[in-house]
Amino acid sequence: MNKLKTALPVALAALLSISTIAPVSAARVYNADTNVWEDTSVVVTRNKRGSPIKREIVAYETKLKPGSIVVETSERRLYFVLPEGKAIKYGIGVGRDGFRWSGQHRISRAAEWPGWTPPPQMRKRVPDLPAYMPGGPNNPLGARALYIGSTLYRIHGTSEPWTIGQAVSSGCIRLTNEDVTDLYERVKVGALVVVRQ
Repeated sequence: MNKLKTALPVALAALLSISTIAPVSAARVYNADTNVWEDTSVVVTRNKRGSPIKREIVAYETKLKPGSIVVETSERRLYFVLPEGKAIKYGIGVGRDGFRWSGQHRISRAAEWPGWTPPPQMRKRVPDLPAYMPGGPNNPLGARALYIGSTLYRIHGTSEPWTIGQAVSSGCIRLTNEDVTDLYERVKVGALVVVRQ
């Protein structure tokens, strides 16, 4: 009887510890780069590495007005034009093969912690995507989003900073959450965006 009294609390404690761990390990986050759902713990571990590219002010000669944005896709850099021949240079993630584009548009909208509605083409490629994901730290759009004209593309943050400097997205331009927040504070709706291959 004593063994049973001792074994019961131990078994109960083990069961409770498993039940408190299970919901955490069951949390899943959609990775738009790989088109799969991943455990949150994997994302948290990767996030600790941060972006390999730090933003900096650089010399930048252009005829574009201060406040304009230039995306150099092949360079994997975004330049926010400043006065007097300068720009803030940010590291970015760009579209993977088959998803790169170029053009000239204006910022049509800006949002903090935006919700995400995957476009129909993406939902066709990845049928288990939700129709909508509310904004927050696990949302693929990250902390801020700058909408580019009437296109499906955005300049946005990411919860995957290790992808900065790579060609991994479905066409959007991504920055770390820290960098997109910095850019968001500087950019005005209506600003020119030039995307170059």
